[in-house]
Amino acid sequence: MSNIKSMWKKITGYRLFLPIFCLIIVLIINLIKTPAFFQITIKNGILYGYIIDIINRSSELIVLAVGMTLVVAASAGTDISVGAVSALSGAVCVYALVGSTSASEYRMPYFAALLLAALTGMLCGAWNGFLVAKLKIQPMVATLILFTAGRGIAQVLTQGFILYVRTEQFKYLGNSIPGVPLPTPVFIAFFVVAITAFVMKKTALGLYIQTVGINAKAARLVGLNSSFIQFLSYTFCGLCAGIAGMIITSRVYSIDANNAGLNIELDAILAVAIGGNSLGGGKFSLTGSVIGAITIQALTTSLYAMKVTADQLPVYKAVVVIIIVALQSPELKRMYLNTKNRSVIKDTGKKVAE
Repeated sequence: MSNIKSMWKKITGYRLFLPIFCLIIVLIINLIKTPAFFQITIKNGILYGYIIDIINRSSELIVLAVGMTLVVAASAGTDISVGAVSALSGAVCVYALVGSTSASEYRMPYFAALLLAALTGMLCGAWNGFLVAKLKIQPMVATLILFTAGRGIAQVLTQGFILYVRTEQFKYLGNSIPGVPLPTPVFIAFFVVAITAFVMKKTALGLYIQTVGINAKAARLVGLNSSFIQFLSYTFCGLCAGIAGMIITSRVYSIDANNAGLNIELDAILAVAIGGNSLGGGKFSLTGSVIGAITIQALTTSLYAMKVTADQLPVYKAVVVIIIVALQSPELKRMYLNTKNRSVIKDTGKKVAE
């Protein structure tokens, strides 16, 4: 019995236990409510099903969550502009390809437009990084500028119109490449996560980010350039937002600056929190953020599968997210341990009295 208890304590003490547990609970509920939820079929050489849809639709959120994780870890703040930056990067990509009117021919090479959109995201991230790292403005206030202005700039670029790209090649990035059974965004998300994890693990950058996030002043005393590390984190987050913007735009082969990536910054922050990462900076887990992003999308897809309307979705989603975040609260854990210790002391007192 003691071995089982010690093993259970070891499992529950694992950092990713709660994120994985929450994801499993969501999937089990789907197994009960929607028997066909785990069914996967092949149509025209492409995989279809709820599970494939979750992995596919969570791809841009995973990319954003990776960038958001590093920002939170390095600066103990969040970048609330990533949704607007995604819309701006998508607008730059489409405008570079077709100009201010919808067209079926490119004005410039496709990959050059993708590079330009990624560069736009990086520049936006560098601007945020400059405000936070150099001017020492609070992250939420600093990123509020692009949160407000990003979509406006995109609207100016598109002249307030929804621009369409009527070229089959443009759809590949956000959908599927002919002959490949899995959606392209899945590969992009995997590539971003793998490269980021490799750099964080195989170089000292991951340790530097954690050190700066825990105590920036102490990091400077040991020779680290705290401002530059925070600047790099925000620049990388901007790049992730640019990549997500290109995926979002390619999915619908058009750019609607008002709605592209709308409120996705909130899901990205929640993914980091659900993944067990502290929003106070310091230690971080990319794996946890990825699990958090998949959990959020699984929840969204599950509610749609259960016939929940789009108007009702935020209510159910908010309730579940509150429960998940509360379960990971250190204060809740302390309250539980204190209650448990009191009950043990009380039982011990009764036995002694007897």
